[in-house]
Amino acid sequence: MARSNKARNGQIARMRIRVAFDRPERGEPGEYGGYDTSFAEMRTCRAEVIYMRGSEAVEAARLQGRAVFKVKIRKMGSAADINSDWRMRTVGTGLPDGNGPDDDLPGARYNVREVDALSDKKWVYLIVESALL
Repeated sequence: MARSNKARNGQIARMRIRVAFDRPERGEPGEYGGYDTSFAEMRTCRAEVIYMRGSEAVEAARLQGRAVFKVKIRKMGSAADINSDWRMRTVGTGLPDGNGPDDDLPGARYNVREVDALSDKKWVYLIVESALL
């Protein structure tokens, strides 16, 4: 019995980073067609974040560095609703005042690439990639 408690406490201890998940919301019609997108915070929790790899992509004739992470969160509340349209932010690190007047939510931003909410009944596993500003 004590062994299972020790293992469970070890899993919880690794969940050191506070993250928030934001759902996109369709805003006003844009100046050139389409719609402006804003984000609304839907969930804040602790996560275990594991660095997966870094890469460089060529965009607009410049190299842009990107980092990819594996993220593990508890499957509670709205965790099962997270999908690849959402974004993840670190709470307490990154941009403290947000990303300007259009995005005032604090923290470094990461695009959610993959979500696995099916393989484990207690956890949701995600692959996130650093967002380019």
